[in-house]
Parts: sequence; C-alpha cells; structure tokens
Amino acid sequence: MTSTTRLTVAQALVRFLAAQYTERDGVRQRLIGATWGIFGHGNVAGLGQALVEYADVMPYHQGRNEQSMVHAAVGYARQSNRLSTHAVTTSIGPGATNLVTGAALATINHLPVLLLPGDIFATRPADPVLQQLEVPYAGDVSVNDCLRPVSRYFDRVTRPEALVPAALQAMRVLTDPVETGAVTLALPQDVQAEAHDWPDEFFAERTWVVRRPGADPTELTEAVRAIRAARRPLVVAGGGVHHSRAEEALAEFAEATGIPVASTQAGKGSLRYDHPQDVGGVGHTGTATADELARTADLVIGVGTRYTDFTTASNTLFAGEGVRFLNLNIAAFDGHKLAGLPLVADARSGLTELTQALELHGHRVADQYVTEYSEDKERWEQRVDACYEADEPDLRPTQPQVLGALDAIVDETDVIINAAGSLPGDLHKLWRARSRDQYHLEYGYSCMGYEIPAALGVKLAAPDRPVWALVGDGTYLMMPTEIVTAVQEGVAIKILLVQNHGYASIGGLSEETGGERYGTAYRYRSDDGTFTGAPLPVDLAANAASLGMRVLRAKTVRDLRAALAEARAADTPTCVYVETQTADTVSGPPPAQAWWDVPVAETATRPSAVKARELYERHVSTRRRHL
Repeated sequence: MTSTTRLTVAQALVRFLAAQYTERDGVRQRLIGATWGIFGHGNVAGLGQALVEYADVMPYHQGRNEQSMVHAAVGYARQSNRLSTHAVTTSIGPGATNLVTGAALATINHLPVLLLPGDIFATRPADPVLQQLEVPYAGDVSVNDCLRPVSRYFDRVTRPEALVPAALQAMRVLTDPVETGAVTLALPQDVQAEAHDWPDEFFAERTWVVRRPGADPTELTEAVRAIRAARRPLVVAGGGVHHSRAEEALAEFAEATGIPVASTQAGKGSLRYDHPQDVGGVGHTGTATADELARTADLVIGVGTRYTDFTTASNTLFAGEGVRFLNLNIAAFDGHKLAGLPLVADARSGLTELTQALELHGHRVADQYVTEYSEDKERWEQRVDACYEADEPDLRPTQPQVLGALDAIVDETDVIINAAGSLPGDLHKLWRARSRDQYHLEYGYSCMGYEIPAALGVKLAAPDRPVWALVGDGTYLMMPTEIVTAVQEGVAIKILLVQNHGYASIGGLSEETGGERYGTAYRYRSDDGTFTGAPLPVDLAANAASLGMRVLRAKTVRDLRAALAEARAADTPTCVYVETQTADTVSGPPPAQAWWDVPVAETATRPSAVKARELYERHVSTRRRHL
C-alpha cells in the first residue's frame, strides 16, 4: 500500500519544489533556490502559510513589486546558467497581472522562472470575488489567462490531485534547454488551502538532467563542408554560448580556424575582449570592425543566436554576394533561420565536434584575412580609448567617460547589468568584457526597470562578486523599489545612476525619425505646450537615499573615479549618482555602424519628418531576404 501524507495543496507544492534538482556535466544543484512573494488574500492563507510551514527547506524573499520579483528571479537564473531559478508567488488581480511583463522577458530570453499567481475560487462560493474580472462569455477565465501567451507552460490547478501532473510538467519545461522560459501554475485560492492525501513518492528528490545533444552526422558533414568552402567566414555568438557554458569550446574553435567572432548583446563576453579572434559587438550597436566583416562575409556561423533585428541590422547587414548561414543552435526553430544550414545541437557539443572535424582537414582561414580583422580591431580599440579618455577631469563626464571610469576599476569578477536606454548601445560598442559572465545585458525584451531587481538576483547567485546595475534616470524611475529589499536583506548591490534628464535614447531616435524629441525630455512645459522648459528639480540621489541606500554624488570625472572605487569596496548597498555633461547628449560614442528599421511617417508636413522619410527609403532599399 502506498504511504501518503495529508497536506494542503500549497504545502505539498512547496515540499515538492524543495526536492527538485538539476544536473549537468555531473554537477547537481537545487532547481528552485528560493521563493519571492508579496501576499494578499489570494495567496496569504495558502502559499503564505506553506512558506512559513516549510521555511527550513524553502528560503523566502520579500519583494516590493511583482514585476521586480520576476526580474530578480530571472537575474538569478541567468547567473546560475539556467540550472537554478526562483519561484514567484502573488495574490490574485493586480498582483498576478503585474507578472506579465516579467514573464514575457523570461520567455523571450529563454530564462526559467516559476510563477505561482493566486487565482479566483475554483468552487465559486461567491461570484465575483474581490479583484475578479468577470467575463460574460466564459466562466473559467481570469486575469491569469493574460499569462498564457508569455508562458512556455501554463496550467490552472483546479483540483488537488491535478497538482501532481502539473508540477511535473512545470519542472520538465523549466529544465528543458529548448523550451525553457516562464512557467505558470495558477492556483485558485480555495484550492491552495484544501487538504489532500499525497503519495510520499511525490516528495522524493528528483534530478532533472539538462541535456547536451550532439550534432546529426549528416548536418555535421554539411557544416564542415560549408566552413571549408568559405573564404570570409564570421561567427556570430549569441546567448546560447553562455547558457551552454561553451565559451572555452568557442575559443578553441576560433583559435584552431582563425575565424573571427562577433557577438550579439546576449553573447558578448563569449570571448574576452582581448582574445585575438574577438571583434566585438555586431549589428546596429556593433563595432565598425564586426559590422564590416559582416557586410563582406560569405558564411555567417550563428552559434546560439536568434538573429534579432538589432543583430541583422533589420536584414541589411549581411550583404555579401551569395552569403550563406550556418546555424548551430539547440532549437531547430532558430537553426533554420535565414534559410541557413541547421546544425541542431548543444553549443558546446556542436563546437567541439566542428573543431575536431576541421582539424582532421587542417583547415584555417587565410593569413591575410586574419591580418585584416586584427588591424581593424586595433583601430577600433583606439577609438574606444578616445571615448573613455577625460582630458579635463574637473568637468562633468560624458556617458562614455562614465563607462571609462568604471572600466578602469573593475576586474573579471565584476558583473555589469543593463537593459534599456542609451547605455546598451554604448556598452555593446565600447565595453571590454573580461569574463564570460561580466556583461549581463537583457536585450531580448530591453525592459526598463530590469536592472536593479536583476542585480539583486545576480548577487544572490554570486554573493562574493561585485554586481553593478547601470541605469539612466528614465529606467530608475520605472522600478527602484527593490532597493528596499536589498537594504532589508543586506545584499550589497551597486547602482550607477546616470542622470541625463529624460529618455535620452528615444529622444535621439525621435530626432532621427522626424519626431523632434517630442515627449522624451524630463522638463517643464513651455508656453507652446511642449516639454522644453527647464529641467525638472527631481533629485534621484535623494530618492535612493530615502529608500535606505548609501549614495555617493559625483559632480566631475575626478569625483566619479573616487566614488566608483569607494562603491566597489562597499559591503552595503551603494549608489553612485552622476549627471552627464549635457542634458541633450545621448552618449557621444561612435555613431551606429549599421541601420535599424523604425518606420518613418510616409506623409508629413514638418521638414524633419520629410527628410527622415527620404533617408528611411534609401535604407529600406538595401534590405534583403536571405533565401
């Protein structure tokens, strides 16, 4: 006879989650390292009580915003190589819908997170309950259904016994390197508190093995043939290189073949910046070196990349006559993009197999090609030096000089986190990544507000490393709430807060596309109704201090250098606040080296929009379909 234990659904779920593990390459670790929660009537008596009951086996973190909690869990998951993540529980109604943005971010970036929103009563003793959305045409719909399109797996547990298959399916998806993303188990509040006799086997430790599939022999043969035939091949390294921990295998491949390696935002750091084959970021925010190689490549070898429009410059970048694509990706969906030759495999396994096969033929690109990109790379590094240099240290810094000051004090242990605004472009072009996981850019969803909670998650996963959240004023105002959590738990994140008085990145884009920076500055209204008056007297440094954070104000480049060094040494949450040189300066680095398609008004009377449309049509004419 099967032995059982009588527990509530919420208690059973917490016990189950505490017993789940992953294993890859012989290393085993907890799958759900902790649970974040904000409690309301939809989860306080269910999951809230269960987390108290099992506090000894399931750590708990108190969040301040539901979206922020998901970002923190995602930051933790990325830093943990997708082998461990956090769960997030909320009440019904706004608590649940606040999860949607974070869920979309997780799924787009293929990062695992478990969402446990409370739901309306399954038994419907009163209809509607507080915060319930009434849907006249469907009695089984709640606001939690908003999470369906942004979840890789969704289930509503309306009966206790349904938890068993739902929980097992959730773990399967979280640990699948192809399918992983946001997983949602919607939990009606009455079902959470309902007791059931659970088979004890449900609570036994389970280890989910994360696969490293190798390449199909036929696909591998075709891939080797394509590489050997190419005269100007280029690797585009994406986030899959990091997820697979394939950095060493990529370095061995590049060194053996001489093929240069460009990187997407997610893939930057796949090779150290000073590796001979690293040519920097590629695409709209890429380096001149990488983008020129992309324009003239006859074979583009994508490794773990989704080929977003920033990477392909909206399908205008890879312009070589007869250019072909070879796509090494664990997901067949991405392996077939751009009509490429698919090599469906784990990035590490596939690169190792490619290197071994090419070594049998003694294959290497021509020395002339190596000399060409090496010299171009040296010229680009000189441009970076010029951007970082500050001849007058007693003036306010430009944004690149802010990055230069940070670059001067970090080492390979620091982690730099960013997601939105003008900083991603500057970082992709200029930042010198010193380790595989130093450069943490969330650019799949480019979600304003990600950085501070993600820094909290990264620091929880890597407590001994300096973790920096780089934010502009626009991003800071979106979501500073988890500063309170960092202070409460003594998590010594560091925030570099750059004040440039508005949405600087979108302001620049607005100007380029005929929008004349309308509605992008943080300024008073002028007499004509536009926001072109004096800058608002907002003191973001005082705001951060009011949330409990130690704040260091830097007025000059010299001040900034000292403040950054002090913050790096701090063992408490610390913010460095700096205002950049001019309110209207977006960044000041080298301009975009490739185009990005943002449609411009086809008809307009204002001269700025007419001119922008003429330029847009010239760019559009260079776009191509790769077939």
